[in-house]
This record gives sequence, C-alpha cells and structure tokens, in this order.
Amino acid sequence: MKGVVFLGDRTAKVIDLPKPSPGPGEVLIQIKASGICGSDLNTYRRPAAELTEQARVCIRGHEPCGVVAELGPSTRNVSVGDRVMVHHYYGCGTCKYCLAGWPQLCATGKFKLYGGSANGGHEEFMVVPDVCCVPMPDGMSFEVGASCACGTGTAYQALKRLQPSGLDTLAVYGQGPVGLSAVLIGKALGARVIGIDTMEERLALAKRFGADEVIDASKTDPVAAIRELTNGEGAECALDCTGKDAARVNMLKSTKLWGRACLVGEGGTLTVEPSPVIIHKHLTVYGSWTFSTHILAEAAKFVVWHKLPLRDLITQTFPLAEGVEAYKLFDTQTTGKIALIP
Repeated sequence: MKGVVFLGDRTAKVIDLPKPSPGPGEVLIQIKASGICGSDLNTYRRPAAELTEQARVCIRGHEPCGVVAELGPSTRNVSVGDRVMVHHYYGCGTCKYCLAGWPQLCATGKFKLYGGSANGGHEEFMVVPDVCCVPMPDGMSFEVGASCACGTGTAYQALKRLQPSGLDTLAVYGQGPVGLSAVLIGKALGARVIGIDTMEERLALAKRFGADEVIDASKTDPVAAIRELTNGEGAECALDCTGKDAARVNMLKSTKLWGRACLVGEGGTLTVEPSPVIIHKHLTVYGSWTFSTHILAEAAKFVVWHKLPLRDLITQTFPLAEGVEAYKLFDTQTTGKIALIP
C-alpha cells in the first residue's frame, strides 16, 4: 500500500509499505480521509539534518477517518464496518487520564502520537487500539470526520473553555483550519465573531464562514481595531490559533477587563508584561491542548446537530498518491483545510 513520509526541508514522499495486521486489542482501519494539519508543517519544514531515522520513516497524518476493516483478538465495542474517527493518541491505558479519554496526558508521560511517533493516517490502512476509535454520527462525511479528528475538535475544546455566548464578542487570531472552525462554532454558540489574520485569502474564508468582522493584522493594529468595534472595551473572549508571539500578545491585549483568553496555537514563545496585560485586567488565561475521546464525539455531534458547513472548510482534496503536491500547496498557508483521500 501507499503512505506519505517527510524527509525534511519541505520534502514529502509517497512510499510503498506492507499492509499492517491488527494485534490483540487493535483494529485495522481502512482510511477514507486523512486531514492535513497546520502542526504537520512544523515537521515538514524541519531541516533534514534534524530529523531522526524514525521521523523519516513514520507515516504522517494525525486526522484519520475511515471504516473498521478487521478486528484483532480481544477487541471491544468496535465492529467491522463501523465508521470511525481516530483519536490520535494512545497512552498506558490504565492511569486516570487515559481512562478519562485523555491519553495525551498519560501519567507515565509516554504516549503514542499517531502521525508523529507512530504511523498515522496518510496511508491506505492503519492499525490502532480499539479505544482510539470514536464513532461518527450519521450524516457526517469522512472528510468532515477527518476535520473533526484534530482541527475542529481542537477549536471545539478551546471554546468549551472560553464559553462564548450571545452576550460576547469572540476574537479569533489566525484563520487557518482551527481558527475557521472556531468562527463556525462561535457563531453557532451565538457570539459576535471577529477574525484576525494577515492573509487576504484566509480573511475571505472567515467572512464566508460567518465572521461578523475581519481584521488584516498586516495593515491594521488589531488591538485598536477590536477596541473600536467594542466601544473601547475589548472582546469578552479571545483565542489564539497562530502560535506566534506577536499575535498572542495582541490577543491578550485586545481582551477586556475580566475577559477570558485561550492559547491553542502550538510552538513559538510568549513575552508579556503580566501586570498591565493580565493581572490588572483580572484576565483569565487558559491553555487548551487538543481534546479527549469524549469531547471528540461531542464535537462531531455538535457539527451535525447545528448543520455547520464544515465540508466547505475543506478547500481541496488530493488522492493519497498526490500527497507531495498537497503539502506543497498547504505550505503556502493560503488554503482552508486539505484532505488526502486514499
């Protein structure tokens, strides 16, 4: 079968590899869609000299979605033919965090990241433990399921922390797939949403997905613009999906007194004066890292029940064999979501 690996220096490669077989407690998933995530670009762009041999042979893709094709011995709660999203972490399986559906917080500190430290979804068939399989709601396409399996699920969990409502203005920094998902979800929750980015293409997508206002941070001071849009007060809640220092600082500064702010974009740094920006504003600052298996199931139901046009977030699909071209395009950061379809 085929799979996509990273060789470093912005180079992906489609390779041949054997079809895997499930072991005890595992299932074989026939992948129907596998999303490309902004965090994939961190490894894709890394210099080849910094990649280990394991990193160069690992099949990428941590947003898998497909159909259960085969069961290994001693599997539970999964049947052949089930349509599932794959929660892309697996820990010890017995600590309180793993049992609560948060294996990325495993008490041992050792967990698999499918598409990072273990083979992910950019392949035709994938083996995972049965507990990683999250049922898809009826009426959800595989492409939308793949989007929920990381980007949209991550936005949903972050907004669960922020709790925006119809009384709030929500400022979303970064209009990549996570930020655009936050726009859709924030609007469904009733908030007035402001989208901030530096790319015209992504700001246009934000307007298309319902943002009430958009701000081009390359041309306008977003903090001043948000204050102008909120009678000088600032937004009740704000979310950073960029992982960029300047955007994070602006996100904190554009939040009002007693406001809520959430950091979800990975990487980068944050340097800020805590007294004027956080302490004196009585600001509540959250961190949010992906989601649990239970939150993924809840997010998928939310998408279906609210009829969110999440399929429109996927601006391009590519056959798995064209994974090299797909990553070249996604690296431009001018698109919405891109999915590989085996």
